[in-house]
Amino acid sequence: MGNQNTFLSTLDRLISSEQLSLPAFSPVLLRVQQELVKKDPDLQKVSKLISGDQALSGNVIKIANSAMYRGFSPVTNTKAAVVRLGLSEVGRIVFTDINQKMFRSRDPKLNILMKKLWQHSLGCAFAAGMLSQSLDFGVMQNQAFSAGLFHDIGKLIILRVIDEKKRKNKALVVPQDLVIEAMQKLHMKYGANLLQNIQLPEVFAVIARDHHHEEFDAQNYTLVLVRMANHICHAMGIGLVHNPSLLLLHQPEAKVLEVSHAELDQVQKFLETATGVFE
Repeated sequence: MGNQNTFLSTLDRLISSEQLSLPAFSPVLLRVQQELVKKDPDLQKVSKLISGDQALSGNVIKIANSAMYRGFSPVTNTKAAVVRLGLSEVGRIVFTDINQKMFRSRDPKLNILMKKLWQHSLGCAFAAGMLSQSLDFGVMQNQAFSAGLFHDIGKLIILRVIDEKKRKNKALVVPQDLVIEAMQKLHMKYGANLLQNIQLPEVFAVIARDHHHEEFDAQNYTLVLVRMANHICHAMGIGLVHNPSLLLLHQPEAKVLEVSHAELDQVQKFLETATGVFE
């Protein structure tokens, strides 16, 4: 216990001294994110922002011309691709394209944790987005998806800080149980702080801070959707936690949302069959 407390205290001070400079968010991600969560996103602005990132623009055009989306003629520019795909789909492409690059480590053990964290973040994003679409609580699908994606960003900060220190000190050994303990105890604090510091809408910081609290604001439907998505992923073992005995319909969030068995089943079936998305 002493070693755990010492490690947590040291890590806490270390992250504070880093002034939340990790992870290195792409400016494109932040600016597209800020636009997409508006009540009326500007398609022209989104297209222009994506065009500023050559690799991302190429990926959006490629997906718009894929068998799933292609029309009678191929699209050759970002604006046409965005129009064809729609802003919700573009949002998913942007976030998966950029965020997946952040969940990587050369350390094999940390890389496994990052991959599981990525899978959980994306699973929660899709689950929250799907629930927001099927349940009428006035929450935009883009906002629910993004909130699910960012809710555990504090865990990524912790893994990236440890990864950086291990890269600089090859002899440094951090037991995995201490890493897990650090993520569990510190991620809400640093996730909320980071999202405030990079000036995303306040709702994201609140969700990062409150998504594990026993008492929660049942009127904050975006928070409730993310908490429900979190339960779904935990029940299915998507991420670092697997709790197959979790009774989803008995969770307080399910009662607030009045979600049905059929609606939960639809989300779970999608997540079960979307294995390629989580690679």
